[in-house]
Amino acid sequence: MNTYAIRRLKAWQSPEEVEQVAARSKAVADSDFPQEIRWIRSYVIAEEDGSLGSICIYQASDPEAIRRHAQRVGMPADEILDVADLVVIRPDPVPETATS
Repeated sequence: MNTYAIRRLKAWQSPEEVEQVAARSKAVADSDFPQEIRWIRSYVIAEEDGSLGSICIYQASDPEAIRRHAQRVGMPADEILDVADLVVIRPDPVPETATS
């Protein structure tokens, strides 16, 4: 499998919508594409118009598998980029949780 970055432009209107689509995306990948798609992580992007987009990191057999998965889930895959290498300076920060 190769690693890809997928840009989804202006795809959602709220964080709740992102969560619903994320759950559907994982379920579809696991059930319908178990040998073709592996979702690694996503970064939700605040778009200039107030909507939300994302940059998603996937491992996939090829870009067409990503397109088929996105179509099945009902989300865009506006740009699919082949990741050539990974440079990690620091790991992703862990979100702070509320204390009781």
